[in-house]
Amino acid sequence: MSKSSGKKYRQDEHIVENVELSIYEALIPVFALIGMLAYNVYVFGDDAISGSNQFILLMGGAVAAIVGFYNKVTFKQMLAEVAENVKSTTGALLILLMVGALAGTWLISGIIPAMIYYGLQILNPTIFLGACVVISAIISIATGSSWTTSATVGIALVGIGEALGISLGMTAGAILSGAYFGDKMSPLSDTTNLAPAMAGGELFSHIRYMTYTTIPTILITLLVFIIIGFSLETSGNADTEGILASIEEAFNITPWLFLVPLAVIVMIIRKTPPLVALLIGTLLGGVFALFFQPGVVAGITGADTLNFESGYKGILNSITISTAIETDNAALNALFTAKGMTGMLGTIWLIVCAMVFGGVMDGIGALSRITKALLSMAKSTFSLFASTVGSCLALNITASDQYLAIVVPGKMFAKAYEDRGLAPENLSRTLEDSGTVTSVLIPWNTCGAYHSGVLGVPVADYFFFAIFNWLSPMMTLFFAALGIKIKKLATG
Repeated sequence: MSKSSGKKYRQDEHIVENVELSIYEALIPVFALIGMLAYNVYVFGDDAISGSNQFILLMGGAVAAIVGFYNKVTFKQMLAEVAENVKSTTGALLILLMVGALAGTWLISGIIPAMIYYGLQILNPTIFLGACVVISAIISIATGSSWTTSATVGIALVGIGEALGISLGMTAGAILSGAYFGDKMSPLSDTTNLAPAMAGGELFSHIRYMTYTTIPTILITLLVFIIIGFSLETSGNADTEGILASIEEAFNITPWLFLVPLAVIVMIIRKTPPLVALLIGTLLGGVFALFFQPGVVAGITGADTLNFESGYKGILNSITISTAIETDNAALNALFTAKGMTGMLGTIWLIVCAMVFGGVMDGIGALSRITKALLSMAKSTFSLFASTVGSCLALNITASDQYLAIVVPGKMFAKAYEDRGLAPENLSRTLEDSGTVTSVLIPWNTCGAYHSGVLGVPVADYFFFAIFNWLSPMMTLFFAALGIKIKKLATG
């Protein structure tokens, strides 16, 4: 489940069409949004994500609404589509809040410090980035969720990488490359089920057909990170002993702490709703904090000893607001900080504003019009694949939603692939290669906003290093251009 939101797939999504809307009018809000966002990022830099980008998305929605009014679309219709879009993110928003809560209790319980402590002893800078790819891929295949992968092992790996002195962008890129490989290939993933449903194919045939483009892409990604690892110059090894001593002084480190993340992973594998699993993981983290880190829990409330009141206050503070654990190591002080549920409010704000823009664009018929224009340019088999890729990218940028980037092109292109005598696996594979994996590369897309918020790394910082994600659409176009593994419809 890419978003782990527990929501139903959106194959029944109503795609609004507006015959009066021209392609030029449909593109006005897109270019206006890109221009405004570009200038806003130029002015605010990394701080743009703190609030100004959110307002720019609303301004983009206002431009789309003006285009809609000009083309006789009612405010009621646009608002209805916005409401549907926002409603579809309910599960994701709740999960974001719960991820913030989980990060808080996993910090004060010593779970995240223990992961960093043992990870520093196992993972050295040379193999670390490659290990991030492999570990994230395994967890994502097992859970079917790139979102859950980021929220669990992703957070820990970012902490280990920072302690080793490795660029956060590199670490996040390696994590997301592995996470989205697993997300694509897992039969438990909702996008992996959604893509063949849209194309008219079958799940396991779709997964088998994806291996042709996905395996070479992940191998190239892994090779690049291994090469980067051998060329890294870090201070991590020299500082490891001091860091380990500082962690031991601040926390009671024991392997028993890993029972909590293990329990969460088992629950996800057993198809427990992710929201429930994260809630239980949060509560277990709080219980373990009381048993294993009584001094830490009491200390964050200013109390000398742990009692019922200080314990209650400490746990609730870690869940809801920013919590910092002081050590004698400056690097660890920055690392051992969790923002709780309040730390996720900026990301939630971004997602809601993105859904407003996408809802208005859908309500005025712009999404449908842009996709049809791309389809009309498909004069050959390669151009059909290229139009599909372009449509998925356009939807990820304009609708800000991974599911719409699969549903809308899937609905629009299914007949075209059939008319060309192409099997549905071609379409479903292309939807995943370009719709699923590129969503995390768009800062205002729900996936980009989520992973950036959870990992604490801006999209601009990890964009280049999310090699698997931007290489995947290139790989699918490479196969299409050379006519490699282009499956035909069975005849007779």
